[in-house]
Amino acid sequence: MLRFEKRNTKSPLYQRILFILLALVIAGIVIGLCGYNPFVVYREMLRGSLSSSYYLQKTIQKTIPFLIMGLGIAVCFKMNFINIGAEGQYFMGAVGATYAALFIPGVPMGMRLVLMFLFAFVCGGIWCMIAGILREKWGVSETLVTLMLNYVALKLVSYLQRSRWKDPKGMGFPKIANFPDPLRLGNLLGIPVTWILAVVITVFVYLLLHRTRMGYEIAVMGVNPKTARYAGIHTKKLILLTSLLGGGICGLSGMIQASAVEGTLNDSMGGMGYTAIAIAYMAHMEPVPLVIVSFLFAILVQGGAFMEISMQIPSASGDVIQGVILLIILGSEVFSHYKVTLVGKEGTK
Repeated sequence: MLRFEKRNTKSPLYQRILFILLALVIAGIVIGLCGYNPFVVYREMLRGSLSSSYYLQKTIQKTIPFLIMGLGIAVCFKMNFINIGAEGQYFMGAVGATYAALFIPGVPMGMRLVLMFLFAFVCGGIWCMIAGILREKWGVSETLVTLMLNYVALKLVSYLQRSRWKDPKGMGFPKIANFPDPLRLGNLLGIPVTWILAVVITVFVYLLLHRTRMGYEIAVMGVNPKTARYAGIHTKKLILLTSLLGGGICGLSGMIQASAVEGTLNDSMGGMGYTAIAIAYMAHMEPVPLVIVSFLFAILVQGGAFMEISMQIPSASGDVIQGVILLIILGSEVFSHYKVTLVGKEGTK
């Protein structure tokens, strides 16, 4: 039988690399069973994500929502606040930004751009803080609350798109008006503003978690809430502030996607929040590894989209490849925390 023993140190780097290679091999077998040459498929994925500056920019564009939502999730998870609601907070941030962009008359564009950031952060933060309040007030599981709020946020966007905020100039289509051009996040000195924001948010979260008192309190709270209270940490206040901050960061991701990528708010711009949770977990909730893991997964997404066109592979096949790789790598995380040994019936190795 197998015995799982808690590791005192992190698993060796070579072990992680071996599991990544194993994931690629098993995904290749799945590709072969679907009737495609795995070597050709992998070549096309890399070609469609890294072979030119255009494809590289598309890959980085897909990295940003994974990264920013992953950072928001990491802030919460570090405190052992299991935030499964990045998707909902992302949508609510986009809702707040859309309101600031389209429905506040008489405000100059410069001020409206500032309000977009503020409203996105506040809406995403409050959406997450609802779970923090319910946890502290009545002991309700934040995991369940944040998960359920995802569906509420999505249905709210669908309602706004088809009713309350429906564009009268949309020729009957259920769509919200586009953001005005001055409110579309473009380039600054030749660099996309979204890239700059991603770097700033990453540095901010790194400094918060590793160089501030709040980061220390979050870490202590994540290890043992009783120890945190014994050390004089105001745990209730910390939970509310951390959930507000984590949700707010996810909300900024929604604002960035709506303004810079979609140009509007719609209910089909989601689907990345759940993947961001897995990415944050694989990066061990650390900002710098999050950048790397987000980029690698964006290669899968962008390369998969290109592969569907270049090889005429159904989109579901690309999703299967991504899912297999993600599942195996996540499963391998067990071995980064536990050492597996084979023991006999009497418990001897």
